[in-house]
Amino acid sequence: MENLPKKVRSKKLSTRVDLTAMVSVSFLLIIFFMVTIELAKPKAMDFALPDKDPDCGPAGCIDGNRLYTILLDDNDKIITYSGLLSYPIEKPKKVNFEEGGIRKEVFLKKKQIQEYMTSMGKPKSGVIVIIKPSKKCNYKNLVDILDEMKIAKIDTYAIVDEYTVEESKLLASK
Repeated sequence: MENLPKKVRSKKLSTRVDLTAMVSVSFLLIIFFMVTIELAKPKAMDFALPDKDPDCGPAGCIDGNRLYTILLDDNDKIITYSGLLSYPIEKPKKVNFEEGGIRKEVFLKKKQIQEYMTSMGKPKSGVIVIIKPSKKCNYKNLVDILDEMKIAKIDTYAIVDEYTVEESKLLASK
């Protein structure tokens, strides 16, 4: 029995695992998913919709006195009118992009319509600008008009690409 080899005992290794790297990665993943979820949320804009009036239908009523239309044509030609063209508040007039032109007109209309709406008991209702670029209008003029809307702080405006027959005649005549 003396010649029997001794049993070799294997050295027990530590069963502890260092999880520091795993914790760091999991925190990074949590932060990443929190940021992506926040960025994926839809962003909404406030609309200045017409007042709801049961007499007018589901879309509401728009006072024609609030409307200001800007017609854009080639060669920097701008024609503006207030109200509806069939019943204009003022006669259509030609303005330009130069100093004292469209910017002055937009500020003047905004002020006039704001005063009118305040006298009607609706001080929060302002001007509604309808921008109608023709097929011949260049892109620069459209961007310039949008800049004017931003400068004048016009909240409610729309770009409409359809002309009425009267508006087409108006552009052709001037």
